[in-house]
Amino acid sequence: MNYWIVYILRCSDGSYYTGITNSLTRRIEQHNAGKGAKYTKGRRPVELVYHENQPNRSSASRREAEIKALSKKQKETLIGIIIQ
Repeated sequence: MNYWIVYILRCSDGSYYTGITNSLTRRIEQHNAGKGAKYTKGRRPVELVYHENQPNRSSASRREAEIKALSKKQKETLIGIIIQ
């Protein structure tokens, strides 16, 4: 695989987790098995709600930081959720 993936998960408590990986399926399985990030361990199950490809780890990390800086409402706009 020649690219990295920035992803957003919706946790069981309604919060969002943003991360990067070069194997999306494996990483989601890790999160749901409690072997992913400490943040998601107590908020399982998690659901993939957004992902985008980046050409390398460096650009993926920059994009991850940009997304993490967004408010919850801005993340939901990015994901495509319309809040009533």
